[in-house]
Amino acid sequence: MPIKVQKPTPDMIQEMKKLPTWSKEPSVFDWQYDAEETCFLIEGDVTVTTEAGEAVSFGAGDLVTFPRGLKCTWTVRRPVYKHYRFG
Repeated sequence: MPIKVQKPTPDMIQEMKKLPTWSKEPSVFDWQYDAEETCFLIEGDVTVTTEAGEAVSFGAGDLVTFPRGLKCTWTVRRPVYKHYRFG
């Protein structure tokens, strides 16, 4: 399953805003997803590159879903502030 980027509906945004937040300064780091994650970016500019070399970019206003088992590298170009949910 690939990384999915979409524009959320107003209802989706309201639901995501009830969830915890995470922030990260500009940086590059490796990550592996032990569970599916869905996040809504309030701020930020990011490119995630999979082990297969697929690069997916997203930013403020995007709803992003990462599949369980994904191994990737995050390149954070502008500070990230997001709401997130695992599972």
